[in-house]
Amino acid sequence: MTGDHCAFLYNEGFLKYYFGENHPFQPYREKATLELLERLGIFGDKAVVHRTFPASLEDVRMVHSQEHIDFVRRRCEAGGGMLDRGDTPATESLFEGSLAAVGATMDGAEGIMNGRFLHAFNPAGGLHHARCECSSGFCVFNDIAVAVRALQRRFKKERIAIVDIDGHHGDGTQSVFYNEKVLTISLHHLSLGFFPGSGQVKEVGEGYGKGYAINVPLPFRTGDRTYLKAYNSVAMAALKEYRPDFIIHQFGVDAHFSDPLVGLGLTTHGYEEIAKVTHQAAHDLCDGHYLVVGGGGYNSTTVPRCWAIMFCTISGTYPKEPGAWEALHDKQGMPEPEEVEGEVEATISRLKAEVLPLIR
Repeated sequence: MTGDHCAFLYNEGFLKYYFGENHPFQPYREKATLELLERLGIFGDKAVVHRTFPASLEDVRMVHSQEHIDFVRRRCEAGGGMLDRGDTPATESLFEGSLAAVGATMDGAEGIMNGRFLHAFNPAGGLHHARCECSSGFCVFNDIAVAVRALQRRFKKERIAIVDIDGHHGDGTQSVFYNEKVLTISLHHLSLGFFPGSGQVKEVGEGYGKGYAINVPLPFRTGDRTYLKAYNSVAMAALKEYRPDFIIHQFGVDAHFSDPLVGLGLTTHGYEEIAKVTHQAAHDLCDGHYLVVGGGGYNSTTVPRCWAIMFCTISGTYPKEPGAWEALHDKQGMPEPEEVEGEVEATISRLKAEVLPLIR
């Protein structure tokens, strides 16, 4: 395998990241995306499937305490109980599935740095709510944070950017790096009672990390045009100012208008454009060092389409069958309320005035 490939990272252990049949988070999303890309004939010269290995406990300890790791393992061995306050249940296979998810993100980061491939996508990753001492919000261990630590310690990377487009705030990732010069950018819905309740503009980092946490809270039904305005004006502007060595892109797709848990208004066309501009930024700023991970997404038919569109876009490989690309895309979206654009414009203006100038 040469360094011009884009790797779809996969491990059958992903299916063990399982909370039960009635839980909204279902690991079959990853396999369904792989099978969709295979049917479309995407894999070949420029795009490949790369089989990954589980993370070691030493890897996980770069971020998580031994106490937390032991707690998760005990609960999973017992086959029951909760790992947080109510929405992350332990199951017998979950500990093993968690190591598979973290290991794939590690493999992706190290594979890019070692030149085995140029870009990579781990659909089982993006577990951005997990904190050093606890699981949260369907996230057991934070694969993004573990990969950042590996890049820092094993490859001496100092300027790492995390761009998070999940519909929920990337609070766990932010908490790990809140006092560091790791750039965390999160675009997410924020309203009273909406999980996790954080991600306000005023959360900018502390100490050495002040100015390196950037939050773009969005109102209900924010659609493609307004979202992309915020993405380009804030996220892309911050990346250009920061000039990262490596970009990790949390590509949760629960901001899609059909998702049952979030209420934002993106379409597949919006996701294609997000992938396009971020991929280009990686080539412009950091030699194409670009790792994409999954995240939220709770509509079983929408998630594989969104991730397939993203993967085709960053790999430059598209379906050859006439009409197949168009068939992946939404035929229509959801109208955006008139007041949304003004609210988001005000947020953009505040971030430009108060937060972006802090990046050094």
